[in-house]
Amino acid sequence: MPAPPPPPPPPRRDFPAFPFAPYPIQSEFMSFLYGALSSGPGALALLESPTGTGKTLSIICSALQWLVDHRDAAARGSTTAAAAGGGGEGDGDEPDWMRDFTPLPPEKPTAKKGRPPAAAARSKAPRRAPAGSEKPEGSEEAEDEEFLVEEYEIDGEVGVRREAGKRPHRGGGSSSESEADGEEEEEEEVTPKVFFTSRTHSQLSQFVGELKKTEFGRRLRTVCLGSRKNLCINKDVLKLGSANRINERCLELQKSKKSSKTKVEGDNRKVCQSKTSCGCPMIRKRGLQKEFKSEVSEQGALDIEDLAQLGKKIGTCPYYGARDMVRTADLVVLPYQSLLLKSARESLGLNLKNSVVIIDEAHNLADSLTSMYNSKITSSQLNAILSHLEAYLNRFQSVLGAGNRRYIQTLTVLTRSFLRVLTSNQDDACTMTSMTINQFLFSLDIDNINIVKLCQYVKESNIIHKVSGYANKLNINQDGVNHLSHQQQYDEGSSIASFQTLADFLRSLLNCNDNGRIIVARKKFSGQPEDAYLKFVMLCAEKIFLEITCDAYAVILAGGTLQPIEETRLRLFPNLPPSDIKFFTCNHIVPPESILPIAVTRGPSGKAFDFSYSSRSSHTMIEELGRFLCNVVTTVPEGVVMFFASYEYERFVYDAWAASGMISKISKKKHVFREPKNSVDVEMTLNKYKEAIQSCSKSSQDAGVTGALLLAVVGGKISEGINFSDGMGRCVVMVGLPYPSPSDVELTETIKYIENISKPVLVGGDNSSSSKYDDECKLQPGFDILRKCNKGGREYYENLCMKAVNQSIGRAIRHANDYAAMLLVDSRYAHTSSNRSSSSPTDKLPQWIKTRLACAQNYGEDSGGSSFTY
Repeated sequence: MPAPPPPPPPPRRDFPAFPFAPYPIQSEFMSFLYGALSSGPGALALLESPTGTGKTLSIICSALQWLVDHRDAAARGSTTAAAAGGGGEGDGDEPDWMRDFTPLPPEKPTAKKGRPPAAAARSKAPRRAPAGSEKPEGSEEAEDEEFLVEEYEIDGEVGVRREAGKRPHRGGGSSSESEADGEEEEEEEVTPKVFFTSRTHSQLSQFVGELKKTEFGRRLRTVCLGSRKNLCINKDVLKLGSANRINERCLELQKSKKSSKTKVEGDNRKVCQSKTSCGCPMIRKRGLQKEFKSEVSEQGALDIEDLAQLGKKIGTCPYYGARDMVRTADLVVLPYQSLLLKSARESLGLNLKNSVVIIDEAHNLADSLTSMYNSKITSSQLNAILSHLEAYLNRFQSVLGAGNRRYIQTLTVLTRSFLRVLTSNQDDACTMTSMTINQFLFSLDIDNINIVKLCQYVKESNIIHKVSGYANKLNINQDGVNHLSHQQQYDEGSSIASFQTLADFLRSLLNCNDNGRIIVARKKFSGQPEDAYLKFVMLCAEKIFLEITCDAYAVILAGGTLQPIEETRLRLFPNLPPSDIKFFTCNHIVPPESILPIAVTRGPSGKAFDFSYSSRSSHTMIEELGRFLCNVVTTVPEGVVMFFASYEYERFVYDAWAASGMISKISKKKHVFREPKNSVDVEMTLNKYKEAIQSCSKSSQDAGVTGALLLAVVGGKISEGINFSDGMGRCVVMVGLPYPSPSDVELTETIKYIENISKPVLVGGDNSSSSKYDDECKLQPGFDILRKCNKGGREYYENLCMKAVNQSIGRAIRHANDYAAMLLVDSRYAHTSSNRSSSSPTDKLPQWIKTRLACAQNYGEDSGGSSFTY
């Protein structure tokens, strides 16, 4: 009889890894998280802790302490079972609990599953020309041979998951050397482990920085995964700039060893090289990859920049080096995309089974999940794809095998159908249509095409690179001059990028019919320059999230503001009873008297502030806002950050102030900076803003410039993840309520979807007709959609606005000794729940701000005693 599982670790109140004496709310946070993880498999917890309360350090010290205690308990249980001399043999000697945490042996790479060995061999062999038809070396036919796709067989019902058991590509040098090393270095996967994910690389670097402050930084094996753009050290690839270009070029280089074999075999004799070099020089030598992993293990926790520097020092790829270390890591730190996107998890070989998943900055998790599965293709991309496919077929049709010919012709038919639906606009007034996946397929009469097998073909056959390579060749003149630069070949509008976009859109059509909508944006006859496009909008976040919760031992969602919990439950785990969700929230560590939140309803001249869409652009409103800001910059020392609803509105207001002389007046008290739209320039702007504040503080010229003003945008780079501690943000001004535009197509579809799923199920009734919205319809104006909503859709729309407000104003308080004013400039902030049919915007403010919020009905009057002196 197997030994009983060991008891769970007892609840903890002490966390010795915490580098200093924790605040009471930090102790409560850590105890709650530890207890949630100890509650057993399937645990789900939401932890809300305001920005600046040491949330990251609390997560590290509690989650990793649980991991260590959990393993110690498992080891004790194993020792006890061995001492008791269990009567079974082999696996029976292990307790059930231990067997649960032992992964199955990794599946070795084999030939494609479901295909007989002979067929697999035939598919890998280059297609031979008929006897006597060999092309002379140097002829056009011989030169074009490199673009000929390998023979692809139509073998009946081959499983869609033909390569599901295949280990992810590790990079590396020669194929034989890599395979030999792979056999020797196959290490047992460490489990359970902790996966920590956040949205940006800077947030991950911050996490690693906090980890280094604790003993776990060296005690546990940590690996930080990043994108190729952040980790690539190949200068020729890195100079391409955009992430899409870098990814495509890197993947093409991995496949170049196959093409090098083809060139070796071009002299009519079979040459089997024992070592075939990979196209990228940074991953040719496996020995350097071993050195890289050894160095990382010795140095402890390294962030993405550390890994890149170490890779440059050794001369090997840190991207693939880090990927190779995931199996043996105790803690894996990685961006959202790598963990939450199924295809990325499979590519990286991530195994979430029985591990802990911690998702930080989870306030917009549902929207982040769905946006990852969206796909869009434009008419110009479709036209380019069609011309390239036709050129390729015209050139190679006579030598292509039946399988390749059929699939390429199918791709051509689909591309023509997509173009036809975008150009067949009968009504210039209606350019957009929303429909389900099935309706889209039936309307184009392509429902008889097996898109599953087509997607499989695109994935396995390398057709994208072959057709794109031939298309690039056609752009070269007879004199041999390539008119496409290396960068243009991998640009977003290039052939290879267009084909990848088509592949993404085709994969979207494999989703369940109700999981999303197809948006058809047709071209207007009026000749507007915008491209027509097809877009798949994913709506069903719960099914995506279910893939993670089913595998993981426990899932933890953490953030500064996770309210409202009901919306989170509805969108991510609707079938889970509220009682099964553990929720923790706390106040800020900063004392209440250190913040001054005020709802500013009127300006200096007594005019009511109304920044609703219909009123915000009026000359009177902008002029009143300018007068108010002049008073603020005169009163507040050091840094002031002012948030606008959009880049367009910020530019409109700034231009109006510049024309009226208001900017010149403000500049006498504050240096003025504006958030750049290009995220690359944000860091430079922030550094200049900080330097301006510091220089003014040192000079202490009371009559002169006293600091700086930063005009920022809600939802921009500055409103998310940037800290305005101390003098960087003594006052935050929120202009209006930043509601997203109801005319946004994706938003409209999401609101309709949430409105439908939030309705109570009718017991014994017909729920199928309860929707107010047709499956296929001309898109209605967003405000019409909102008027039809009862609660769910409208509540979601309001939540989007206030979550953005909370994220923006919460950037100012970063530690216990910080202080700041928060000015909410709009008369609507003064509305209360009692005098409105729906909830007040201020009801959705964080508790630590809401309890201190004051409202003055007239400008300058006493706001109820909530004040402090700068």
